[in-house]
Order: sequence, then C-alpha cells, then structure tokens
Amino acid sequence: MATLEIKDLHVSVDTEDGPKEILKGVNLSIKDGETHAIMGPNGSGKSTLAYTISGHPKYTVTSGSITLDGVDVLEMSVDERARAGLFLAMQYPVEVPGVSVSNFLRTAKTAIDGEAPKLRTWVKDVNAAMDRVKMDTAFASRNVNEGFSGGEKKRHEIVQLELLDPKVAVLDETDSGLDIDALKIVSEGVNRFKENGDKGVLLITHYTRILRYIKPDFVHVFVNGQVAEEGGPELADELEANGYDRFVAVAR
Repeated sequence: MATLEIKDLHVSVDTEDGPKEILKGVNLSIKDGETHAIMGPNGSGKSTLAYTISGHPKYTVTSGSITLDGVDVLEMSVDERARAGLFLAMQYPVEVPGVSVSNFLRTAKTAIDGEAPKLRTWVKDVNAAMDRVKMDTAFASRNVNEGFSGGEKKRHEIVQLELLDPKVAVLDETDSGLDIDALKIVSEGVNRFKENGDKGVLLITHYTRILRYIKPDFVHVFVNGQVAEEGGPELADELEANGYDRFVAVAR
C-alpha cells in the first residue's frame, strides 16, 4: 500500500533577479494502483514538480507538504526518499563516467534493500530485465549512459524501475525522443511495473501518444504552476484535439 500526497505545494527557484515561484499551490494524491498523467505546455512546472518530489537542491519548497504513506518526504534526503520507495525516471538521464551499469544497479539495490543481492541471482535478474526491454546485456559492462542513444538511456531507466521496484514511480517525459518501437518497449516496462503489486505512477508528458500504451486513471492539466483541470482519459483526448489554449488563456 502506498499513497503520495501533495498539498498546496509552492516551490521557487533562484534566478539572477531573485527567487521565482514556479509551483503555485499544487494539490495531488496518488494512491497505489493508480496512474496519473500530468500534461501541459513547456514551462508550466511539470518537471519542477518531479524534481521537487525527488529532492533536487535547485528547488526550494516555500510552503505546502509532500508525504508518502503519511511520512514527511520534505524532511528526507534524496537517498532516503529512494529508500522510502520513490523513483524518478529523468527526462534527460545523465552520463556517469567510470561507473558501470552493473555496479550502479547493484549498489543502488543494496542501498535500497539494506543488503547486497546474491551475485549469481542478481546477474540473472539484470540480464532478464535487459532482455525484456530488448537491451543487449553487453550494456551492463559499459559506463552508465555513456555513449547510449536516447532510446537506450530510457530503456535503462526501465531496467532500473523493474529491479529497484519502488512504491511510486515519477516518470518525467519518458517518451521524449523515443521512436515508435522504443516507445512501445518502454510503455510495456511501465505496465509490467504497475502489474507487479500495488504501485503508483505519475507520468509527465506533452503528448497523448504514450497514453495509447499506458492507460491513465486520471489526467491533470498543468498550467502556470498549478493544476488547471482534472479528469479521466477523455481529457487527454480533448487536449490532443484542441491543445492547451483555453487553459493558458485562463491562467494568464
């Protein structure tokens, strides 16, 4: 069982002209078994929300709260949030020279579980996870994301998701830069994660194409740092047909 609760969240970022408020009172509740899609135009604060949940130091929470199963997330360090069951798939996964994929994954799994997985079993688990996303197992010996294509980076994110098995996955534009084949593979990975117990998913995207493969229970329109409207999957269809104009006009 898991519930991520965001209440009246205000977040600012430092600029040359002083602090700038990005999130302006976000309310969102993600329960286990639910998939929430956040859609909105560029600059609306979607990624800021994702990074604030994960604890990025660039963003300052000025008021409001984030809790996971009633526990204050904002009092946790980044690694504590991961151990508590939060996972962030980044829009632009970073390269980590000098750290192999296999070492990275095993170190992360050890930190989350509190003990190292048995090596023989772990190698099989890693190879199986890579095989499911059609990723050559030779990537396990390569440095994290170094020289990976955009699609390979996103597949690696899904490998992490499957092996680390969090309570709530925050997916920040996981569909960005993917061709149709990679999009299907990544979506299948997210769906496998959802089916493996009671999991929550917060999916941030610009486009409805990924929602053809990952069916949301709720869609939230994000404009100017706030949730402008909420609805079911049909709201995504409206956005596909009409865009964000009517929401942006109201938010100005």
